[in-house]
Amino acid sequence: MDKIIHATAAEGAVKMAVITARDTVQRAREIHGCSPTAAAALGRTLCAASLLGESMKEAKASLTIRVNGGGPIGSVVAVSDSEGYVRGYAENPTVHLPLRADGKLDVGGAVGRNGTLTVSRDIGLKEPYIGSVELVSGEIAEDLTAYLLSSEQVPSACALGVLVDSDRSIKAAGGFLVQLMPGAEEALIDRLENNIFLMDQLTTVLDEDGPEQVFAQVLKGMEYHLVGEAPVGYRCPCSRSRVEEALACLERKELEEMAAAGEALRVSCQFCGEEYAFTPEEVLKLRRAEKEN
Repeated sequence: MDKIIHATAAEGAVKMAVITARDTVQRAREIHGCSPTAAAALGRTLCAASLLGESMKEAKASLTIRVNGGGPIGSVVAVSDSEGYVRGYAENPTVHLPLRADGKLDVGGAVGRNGTLTVSRDIGLKEPYIGSVELVSGEIAEDLTAYLLSSEQVPSACALGVLVDSDRSIKAAGGFLVQLMPGAEEALIDRLENNIFLMDQLTTVLDEDGPEQVFAQVLKGMEYHLVGEAPVGYRCPCSRSRVEEALACLERKELEEMAAAGEALRVSCQFCGEEYAFTPEEVLKLRRAEKEN
């Protein structure tokens, strides 16, 4: 089961969350037909959105991460609710690049580095809070770290990873986010940086040892306590009624032209691929409902 686990260390000076999301990323790969490179890019972004979204306190809040670096994959988008359940897509999910010199998937090459990472937080106010940062590497984790420091002034360390098996299935996926509370000692920062530098590859740890071992390696030499966990997954809230509401917002002339075509109007959800069909008569009913309102 995919989940986010939370811990505190150094008497509360350090907060850390670890996500394990193999099933979530596998579901996204299946929905969108992702290549290995695209699965890694989208999977990392989904994990990042889940980690940030699950930390929001407002019950009906949502968080969106959009990454566009000018690369061949186009925009990569992930949306999380306040429980950490996510959905997302990549504009060009079949893009695949040769492996890097170190044998790893070239996520940075697919995403590109000439663009931005943007985070939008919708907590029910008139306008969402939007923050953006220039991409550092296109590898997602480094870019998210830069965003948190620049836009939210939170010193953080983040790692995200997706391990794709030889049959293109997702073998492991997840990540961690470490954040320092105000007043954290310099020695504590140095220790965390050293631990992260020396730790085993994230996806190997998740695949072979589980998320608890991620805490053990990142927080090595510190007393830490697990303080809770929550299930997460891939979930899309789309429905026929929501699509009807969206169609009803179109101009009356547009609805009439759709109905006049004489064929069923088919609308597919960009996040989950679910298709909703409306007969010409149903489209005209939407027009009448709009007229009555």
